[in-house]
Amino acid sequence: MNRVSEFLLHRRVQFYEVDSAGIVHFSWFFRYMEEAEHAMWRTAGLSIAMAGSDIGFPRIATSFDYHRPLRFEDEFDVRIQIATFKTKTIQYSCIVSKGAERIATGALTIACVRKGPQQTMSAIAIPDEIVSRFEVAAGASV
Repeated sequence: MNRVSEFLLHRRVQFYEVDSAGIVHFSWFFRYMEEAEHAMWRTAGLSIAMAGSDIGFPRIATSFDYHRPLRFEDEFDVRIQIATFKTKTIQYSCIVSKGAERIATGALTIACVRKGPQQTMSAIAIPDEIVSRFEVAAGASV
């Protein structure tokens, strides 16, 4: 099986994603990035939220810089890449683009945790069966 390092998601802006000015609300970019992340995990044959698992991946840092607006009916791409892969965390870089035009750039860091009683969490090493499915993307940066 090939190791996954990036994923490209193609989307169209829906009406409920825009604000009263007809521009995509900033909060949707975080959802687009997460949607691409989950699709990348599925491509690797995994789920980021496996049913019955005591392991989770909470978000510990995220950001976006906005360069151009997206509007209702615009078609666009979300490219997510693994920028760094550490023992307990994965850091992604993300580019949202419309054709050759860069719309936004973002980053996301997730941590691997074991979920305990009373909603407690403790950071753990990412299991080998997950590590073996991913690799850092060539030229990725955050």
